[in-house]
Amino acid sequence: MYMKILYFKLTILFVALALLLSCADRFPSCYKLEFPQTPEPWVSLLGEPHWRLEWLDVNGQKQVKDYPPCGSQNQIELELPVTWTNPVTAWPYWQEQNIFPGQFKPAGALFPFDVNDDYLSLSWKAGPDAVFYWEMASANGENQSKKPANFDWQRFRELFSSKTLDEAVCEDPWLVSWRFVAEKTITSNFDRRRITAETAVPLSIPVSEGPWYRNSPFAKPVLAEKGEIPVFPVCSGVNVWVSTGGILRVNGKTWILTEIKK
Repeated sequence: MYMKILYFKLTILFVALALLLSCADRFPSCYKLEFPQTPEPWVSLLGEPHWRLEWLDVNGQKQVKDYPPCGSQNQIELELPVTWTNPVTAWPYWQEQNIFPGQFKPAGALFPFDVNDDYLSLSWKAGPDAVFYWEMASANGENQSKKPANFDWQRFRELFSSKTLDEAVCEDPWLVSWRFVAEKTITSNFDRRRITAETAVPLSIPVSEGPWYRNSPFAKPVLAEKGEIPVFPVCSGVNVWVSTGGILRVNGKTWILTEIKK
């Protein structure tokens, strides 16, 4: 009789334990964020950036929160769902310089690919991945047939190391219109041939020789010979460069130069 009762209790314990383990992945977990090193020219000219974080909560709802410059003394943690692939973007900005989120390219991460123990590593390399995810989610709308969470992200990432893409794109993925690629992926299918660099229009602007550093962490600086006028490769939308000569914003053939506030 005693053995039957003991066996019954052990069975209940094992069943409860199995249920607990099977449900564990349904609950969010906290991850500490590891931020990438901010490009030195940005820091030397503008100072350490503030950050705007974007992520998905356990209900699949987009969350947005701003943080001051991140040092080792103020570790940021996010609670993330662990049942699907989801993005985290970190937009650098300098509000005292009137540079707001969206003007400089973000760092990013994809869960669970960028997880190491209880850390989620943000990187500049994964910034385009995260933005591409958000763009697909936006283009998808309420359609459940092509969720970006189900996209083959591992294979997508391998494209940038397989030498199958244009060299310019591999050097700077922000030359790609990720909104265009996302919309085409949702309306038809993903095609790596769409991952091409936008055509840049050269524009001579009578400012200092530079070097001028772009809002992409991958872009090569623009530098003119002494006494020469620098020529900037202008893409669609607002282009931003910074130097000791100020903050240059270019849209089409229209440009404005503002001083960096000390």
